Amino acid sequence: MSAFTEAIKNSAEYTGVVNSIKKGFLPQGVLGLIPVMKAHLVSAVTGGLEKKALVVVPDDATAVRLCEDLTALGVSALQYPARSLSFYTTDSQSYEYEQKRIKVLRRMLDNRCDIVVASAEACLSYTVPPEILSQKSVLLKKNEETTLENIVMSLNCAGYTRVDAVEGVGQFSVRGGIVDFFSPDDEEPVRIELWGDTVDTMCRFDVVSQRRTVNIDEILIAPSKEIIIDSPQELIEKIENLASSIRGKKTDIIREKLYNDVDRLKGGLSVGSADKYLPLIYSPATIFDYAKDYLLFAFETAGIKEKVSSSQKLLYEDIKSCVDDGTLCKGLDKFSLTFNELLDKYQEFGATYVDNFARGSFDTPVKSLTTFNGNTLPIWNGKLDVLMEDLKPVNTNDSTVVVFAGTEKSAKNLAETLNDENFVSVYFSVIPEKFPKGAICVLAGSLSSGFSYPREKLHVFTYSKVYQSKSRRKNTGFKARDTIHSLDELKKGDYIVHAVHGIGIFDGVTQLESNKIIKDYIKIKYAKSDVLYVPVTQLDLVSKYIGPHEDDGKAIKLNRLGGGEWEKTRNKVRSAVKNMADQLIKLYSQRLHSEGYAFSPDIDMQMDFERRFPFEETGDQLRSIDEIKSDMEKPYPMDRLLCGDVGFGKTEVALRAVFKCIADGKQCAILVPTTILALQHYQTILKRFEGFPIEAEMLSRFRTPTQRAKIIKSINAGFIDIIVGTHSLISKNVKFKDLGLLIVDEEQRFGVAQKEKLKELFPGVDVLTLSATPIPRTLNMAMSGIRDMSVIEEAPSDRFPVQTYVVEHNLPLLCEAMEKELRRGGQVYFLHNRVETIDGVANSIQEYLPDARISVAHGKMNEEQLSDIWQLLLNGEIDILVCTTIIETGVDVPNANTLIIEDADKLGLAQLHQLRGRVGRSARRASAYLTYKRDKNLSEIAYKRLQAIREYTEFGSGFKIAMRDLEIRGAGNLLGAQQHGHLAAVGYDMYMKLLSEAISQEKGEKPKTKECLIDLQINAHIPEKYISALAQRLTVYRRIADIRTFEDAEDVRDELRDRFGDIPPSVEGLIEVSLCRNTASSLGIYEIGQRGDTIALYCEEINPSLVLNISSILRGRVGVTGSGKKSINVKKKADQNSLDTLKEIFEAVERTRVDNK
Repeated sequence: MSAFTEAIKNSAEYTGVVNSIKKGFLPQGVLGLIPVMKAHLVSAVTGGLEKKALVVVPDDATAVRLCEDLTALGVSALQYPARSLSFYTTDSQSYEYEQKRIKVLRRMLDNRCDIVVASAEACLSYTVPPEILSQKSVLLKKNEETTLENIVMSLNCAGYTRVDAVEGVGQFSVRGGIVDFFSPDDEEPVRIELWGDTVDTMCRFDVVSQRRTVNIDEILIAPSKEIIIDSPQELIEKIENLASSIRGKKTDIIREKLYNDVDRLKGGLSVGSADKYLPLIYSPATIFDYAKDYLLFAFETAGIKEKVSSSQKLLYEDIKSCVDDGTLCKGLDKFSLTFNELLDKYQEFGATYVDNFARGSFDTPVKSLTTFNGNTLPIWNGKLDVLMEDLKPVNTNDSTVVVFAGTEKSAKNLAETLNDENFVSVYFSVIPEKFPKGAICVLAGSLSSGFSYPREKLHVFTYSKVYQSKSRRKNTGFKARDTIHSLDELKKGDYIVHAVHGIGIFDGVTQLESNKIIKDYIKIKYAKSDVLYVPVTQLDLVSKYIGPHEDDGKAIKLNRLGGGEWEKTRNKVRSAVKNMADQLIKLYSQRLHSEGYAFSPDIDMQMDFERRFPFEETGDQLRSIDEIKSDMEKPYPMDRLLCGDVGFGKTEVALRAVFKCIADGKQCAILVPTTILALQHYQTILKRFEGFPIEAEMLSRFRTPTQRAKIIKSINAGFIDIIVGTHSLISKNVKFKDLGLLIVDEEQRFGVAQKEKLKELFPGVDVLTLSATPIPRTLNMAMSGIRDMSVIEEAPSDRFPVQTYVVEHNLPLLCEAMEKELRRGGQVYFLHNRVETIDGVANSIQEYLPDARISVAHGKMNEEQLSDIWQLLLNGEIDILVCTTIIETGVDVPNANTLIIEDADKLGLAQLHQLRGRVGRSARRASAYLTYKRDKNLSEIAYKRLQAIREYTEFGSGFKIAMRDLEIRGAGNLLGAQQHGHLAAVGYDMYMKLLSEAISQEKGEKPKTKECLIDLQINAHIPEKYISALAQRLTVYRRIADIRTFEDAEDVRDELRDRFGDIPPSVEGLIEVSLCRNTASSLGIYEIGQRGDTIALYCEEINPSLVLNISSILRGRVGVTGSGKKSINVKKKADQNSLDTLKEIFEAVERTRVDNK
């Protein structure tokens, strides 16, 4: 029993509720409780009776809040979300909500949660029956006997998708005897290794590094989708029987659609929509079938009735329109329980109705009624004196006082501070079994509000709501430039750049055998049918071509082998890059030598400001804040890019920098691209800085000329601390008295010229740039170390993923989706990216939806017209906005939750992601429909884009998407148009390599040692049966080629054993070769080859002492070629392989070095 149950167990009301349950006097009514007290009641009742509970609430947002309160009260609570049904054919869709539902159902079956909270809509919707979920779930244990085929069959039957490397829920991969998979029921994916037909090892692993984390003894393979068709033949028979029973007017249309699906199933394809066949695939089941021994609570029954009524009406309308066009028919028309059936469940389970106030009657007759007497306590705002004022009257010897203080650190600090202020205070890291009376008990966490039971003398105070970050992967050692390696994946037909021979076409990895030695080579096709075979040990000489694509109408010129053309191109680029390196070094040194302002360390008021942030910061936010503050405290100007997804807390990070700036008496300017965004930022600033002595203003079209003149005068006089504005901020008449920090938001919307002008205007000022998906130019600068970059990748926990569909364009179907959104009181963005035809599209939609209020927005409108439209949209006076990509610029319209994009295949990946971030800005579920023209064959690039955007439905993928876009779209220019042609000529990787070489040279750093090429007759390759996926094989070749030290080699060996099993001798040979390369380079050897039984070490100049050292140990086996291609030649022993001879040579060198010392 928890301390929260203990505190009210003797109250008459609590005892009455518990006794009614024990004696079966149910349903019963409970009145007088505010939301947080309802959470307390459920946790106390379930704890006291040692029972589990299902709680029905009106909607998903209420369910999320209740779950958070229950978790803070120490209970294991899960939210069971509603799911969207899609009856029309879609090419693909995301499954997050189904996977969340399966996780909850699976845990209910296994008794692994105390309380399940679900919206009424979620409770009523049909799902997989418990017996089928149990049957489709397979438990695997360590040391048990099974076969690889059985595991793969179980995963296929459970709806998992086979991939090369597991990156998300519902995926699995197989490599030899190793199986990786990610179950919806788990926080991390799992790796199983078989030894013969026995499960040898079992562990969890990290998605990013693909390395093991912890060992486990058993794992359950839970289904990854709710609707699984494991017997297509059985479904075919059911559909055919249904088709033959159809009668009526639309018989032909219905049968045609049903038989189309039958043909798809017979051809081995999936049906267009599995949802519509739910009534045929499963017998009806809901979450109630999983909650047989659970207590049932219904919160706010009037709200439940209202929400059920509206959701059933929406579902009825959807089904009706699908029946009208022949998509659904009798037998495929019931997908949930009705409200009357819900009332039957209340009676069957014996519900406890918990309402705020009494109303006429409950939904069913009640056998007992209990009214609680409780009060709401104000939420603590972080000010100590306010809290102490509230504590004094209730802190008596016989009272129980609890304070939830936010983070663990804040809770410990508060307990110490209260003790210093002569209160008796105790900090608890976990909720105890009993709270000591007369002491103030401090806990980490927070509730939606404070509460008190005056008669029981229980008083619970809470700090402003903290959304505890869910268990997340920790970002370790993040480096911006490391991210570029995610672009290493090569596919046949990709353009590739060889450092010596230039641009060719990758034609796969080929095995060639010579003298019974098998080696892997990369095959590259060049112009005039030339072919080059590159040993995989030289993979670091090769990189994928990233630059303008043929898809953009630009042909890429292939080089010829042996021609001087590539060398000319490289030299041309090298000299251009040298000039650029000059510029960059100047820029850098100018920045380092410019006199900036070194801000003071944080003051107490800054700490107070940060404590008032009502959410718990994510790890990424905290790291970014530290990086920015550290830059501000340096004596030269900051130039940092803050990259974070839409809604991930970039603004909060920036505002902390703003506070630091103002605390030192300096001014701060925030530059935004539009007036409406300026208004939103201004309102955020006023709210966030409330109670602090600062002056904030906004300079935009929303101010009259008189007001503008007054504001400019105040800025120039230094009376204004923070000014938010559009381009007018950089006009001639604005002269800051003492500007300390300039923040540029949505930086991708400003041109190069505007940004350069800013740097000229404010050379000594700290600059912080914010962006969700930075333009490739900015990203490149950060990648090459030209600018500093901070990245926020962690999602806040109160954001729902956007349900994403990829569909053929079909206006009637899209109008259905829009009508569905309007029926639930939402708004819609319809994106049509051609100004000439946009009005026609708006008129077509108006014909389908005559009652909808439709407006048009595009880039040819002036700022004033656009601002007016945004204002109307924010005020809810527009239902559907037909617009171009102009909506990318971030304005929050929380009520817009459906986005439709025409010709999505023509948009860049970063752009699609940014656009999708326009919906899902509230706690309400959002949908995005990415459409492409009917009967159009998508280009491979477009297909990759749409697949990627569907895969990245989780929030936090903006940066990943910018990286993927760099690959798909090309890198753009770094410092201006003149460089663009050079980048296109050699590709991104080579360009960056030449640039970094030039920068090192300009800085006077020593050039790097020339890499040594090794081509020996040894088995050094990765067998296909060890790593079958080409992309993974290439990545591992790259990892091995990058080995420099013994520690690197051990790390690679660990990773290979972990991910792929025992290392074959041929792979071990590759690792040894890589280690030898490094030693050879340090000795001035640039190539090692083999002629018969002789190993040749090629050097630019023969080093006599090196020859003597080797000869003194390997007597009679060493010779020298002193002319032409100079080399030291060593004869192999008769029984020795080439690699052992090479190791013997280097050991000899090392031994003579030691002896000479």
